[in-house]
Amino acid sequence: MTIHLSRRALDVKPFLAMEIMERAKELEAAGQDIIYLCLGEPDLPTPKPISDAAIRAIESGSTTYTHSLGLPEIRQAISDHYLQRYGVTVEPSRILVSAGTSPLMLLLFSALLSEGDEIILTDPGYACYPNFIRFAGGAPVFLRTRAEDGFQPRPEHIREKLSPRTRGILINSPSNPTGSVLPVEWMAEMAKMPAPLISDEIYHGLTYEGEERSALEFTSNAFVLGGFSKAYAMTGWRLGYLIVPPDCIRTLQCLHQNFLICAANFVQVAGIAALKQCQEDVRHMRSIYDERRRYLVEALPELGLPLHSCPTGAFYVLADARHLGSDSRALALSILEQTGVALTPGIDFGEGSEGYLRFSYANSMTNIQEALQRLRRFLNK
Repeated sequence: MTIHLSRRALDVKPFLAMEIMERAKELEAAGQDIIYLCLGEPDLPTPKPISDAAIRAIESGSTTYTHSLGLPEIRQAISDHYLQRYGVTVEPSRILVSAGTSPLMLLLFSALLSEGDEIILTDPGYACYPNFIRFAGGAPVFLRTRAEDGFQPRPEHIREKLSPRTRGILINSPSNPTGSVLPVEWMAEMAKMPAPLISDEIYHGLTYEGEERSALEFTSNAFVLGGFSKAYAMTGWRLGYLIVPPDCIRTLQCLHQNFLICAANFVQVAGIAALKQCQEDVRHMRSIYDERRRYLVEALPELGLPLHSCPTGAFYVLADARHLGSDSRALALSILEQTGVALTPGIDFGEGSEGYLRFSYANSMTNIQEALQRLRRFLNK
């Protein structure tokens, strides 16, 4: 019997950050000492009030289905957060809570895109964006960004890409893989364009220089993705949310009811504790990440890996390794095999970052320093 897989499934490209991590796990199981600088996975523990809230919720029976949009209490807490943090009023009825932002992206692009419709996005950019868009039947329209702009898109360059089939402009600030923050005047100008902004704000709370801004400060017609994984060290909890224009929420709710039902009840309770009790924990974790960031910004160029854009948010540094070869995937695998340092190849994020290597500083300073010592020996050879 022959099993036929769909074309859209076969066209999904591997997520190289995960491929590197999985190869690293194999080497580790074989006895090699591995330092993981390949994933955006906080090494810091989830703050205790969050874990305590989840335990109490489980013990009290919060293990049932919830409203498909999410518990009213967490949607209110998110609404309160946007008012306090950004001065923006977001009705709780516009908020959809789910098991992370990834399933929400799949639902959002499925709602926005008919076959051949377009989403404008940056190159380099988060590796999974194009796969979400294509899987929903859409066409990613790549905008090659420049190092001198922090690899963020200029409004005038976005206008050149607009077409009658444009259904959204996807931005990410602070960004993955570059850690750059979109200038506020650029975001304000983009908000006036004829296609809606889709703003991935998952790294909000992790900005070290300047100020992160929400797209909702400039337009109520933006689609905003946010979550708890990064700033609250809750990657494995799988909790995210999507804020949508009022006339779109019912469509997204129906998709969520059918395909995902709801986020875990007790995890939503933990998210409420995160928003209400853990801002000081976030500030503390941010200061730790910032120390690591400043170390890498100085150490990598000294190692012969220049930075053309200084990261000011998230926990990534994109270093130029083009002088070592044009195949960043082969280079990252060679570094992993020979040194035990797991890095993400730039090609994972688009042709615009081929030859680069992404360093995640969501690991201890001790491990980061050891990783650079190993890289120095590798480069000297």
